[in-house]
Amino acid sequence: MIWTEIKYKKSEVDQAGDILVSENPSLTEIDRAITILDNWRSSHSFPLHVFKVRLKRVSKEVDPDALVVQRLKRTPAIIRKLEREQTKHMNLSQMQDIGGCRAVLSNVNLVRQLCEEYYEKGKHCDLKHEFKKKKDYITNPKPDGYRSIHLIYKYDSDKKSKKYNGLLIEIQIRSKLQHLWATAVETVGHFTNQALKSNEGDKDWIDFFKLISSFFANMEGTYIVPDTPENEFELYTKVKELSKKLQVIQKIRSWSSLLKLLEDKKKFSAAFYLLDLNIDTKQLAITSFERNEEEAANRAYSEAEKKTRDEKLNKDIVLVEADTTKELKKAYPNYFLNTNEFIFILQKYLDNPPKPTL
Repeated sequence: MIWTEIKYKKSEVDQAGDILVSENPSLTEIDRAITILDNWRSSHSFPLHVFKVRLKRVSKEVDPDALVVQRLKRTPAIIRKLEREQTKHMNLSQMQDIGGCRAVLSNVNLVRQLCEEYYEKGKHCDLKHEFKKKKDYITNPKPDGYRSIHLIYKYDSDKKSKKYNGLLIEIQIRSKLQHLWATAVETVGHFTNQALKSNEGDKDWIDFFKLISSFFANMEGTYIVPDTPENEFELYTKVKELSKKLQVIQKIRSWSSLLKLLEDKKKFSAAFYLLDLNIDTKQLAITSFERNEEEAANRAYSEAEKKTRDEKLNKDIVLVEADTTKELKKAYPNYFLNTNEFIFILQKYLDNPPKPTL
């Protein structure tokens, strides 16, 4: 297996990041910056794979139904993160989630158990990599409603792979409900052309997902989102009002019915999947790669993103790793426009209002 190696110094990586968010870079500067970014992103593949293997092993011990996948962050998402006000002081080489793996567990109690098992046991046994930070967005939900637990590690090895030392990897651990919420946000963001995931866009949609996140938090017995009603009947009333105003259920169902799937013939040992979703034509093209084709997969990822930029296409493209296509579709239902479970829970909630409290 040949993994991408780092070709550039961190100072060059940081300079590339600065160019990508500068106001008037030349085409030559942009091309070189993208080349550097592509290599920097691809070089996270090996440490990301190492973390994903361990995460899957520990996750399955905690929850046999756990879903574990990995992905390399999309170039537009990297640039947006560099541009955002709260991260303008951050250099590209310091970005913590270029390589990310995710575990989705059946419930929030198992999420906390996995977090403890992964962190505590790793600290005392086989995990030599440096723990950097824990972000608990379940105890402290983000203002936009995002809930999950993030663990940040710095890759550290004394073996041949030490050339990757210092690369940062983010581990996301979330419950099934938290996952349904997050992927529904992305689905709506796709088809309303809004960056709802970054808390940007129509206020009604932003408020709707904040309220739904608090409803899910109540279901899980965890902390609700700031500035949402603590009274459950008041929360229900606001959800119902916005659901009707936005026609949430009708719209999401109609989007799902429009998807045209262009799926290549799956290779028996496919491990990497390039998901290319055209928002305008409602087409999802899937290209699969075997485990030993990681370099080709990363190259195809970069080429697809370049074509999207050059032709100004309205697309969402991501390269992910999953053990099966079944896991792929569960982990990224937003690309398959599959929000059936989210809609089922929402409809049940709307049909069964809580009793008003005095």
